[in-house]
Amino acid sequence: MSWRRYLPVALVAFVAALAAVLVARLWLAPSPPVESEVHSLLHQRLTLDAAQQKRIHALETAFAARRAALEADMRADNQRLAAAIAAEHGYGPKVAQAVDRSHQVMGQLQKETLQHMFAMRAVLRPDQATQFDAAVVRALTQPVR
Repeated sequence: MSWRRYLPVALVAFVAALAAVLVARLWLAPSPPVESEVHSLLHQRLTLDAAQQKRIHALETAFAARRAALEADMRADNQRLAAAIAAEHGYGPKVAQAVDRSHQVMGQLQKETLQHMFAMRAVLRPDQATQFDAAVVRALTQPVR
């Protein structure tokens, strides 16, 4: 058979594969995290003056370091949990203790993230804060995909 006969089949297969990838990206891709939507609002849609930009940048820099430390704690907690599971082979006291510890660190990260969000909000003008609040509420209440 000649290549002319296979070319339409190959072209249809390519277009179908491309369409499947696009559909999957649009429908199956996870929603952006709250911080991404808020970050986009702060740095792209709100018109921050130079002083606001400087203060927001300082807040983000400080929080990034704290977040990295808490995430390192969570990774260490996961290692402790894995060791407890390997040792107990069930939900024993070491596993329960490791789970409780990991929940404490996750809760601490959530609390500090909210404190960071409110610190950034305090830098905004009232009209900007209204948009910020709406973006946070929208991001927190949209369904999980």
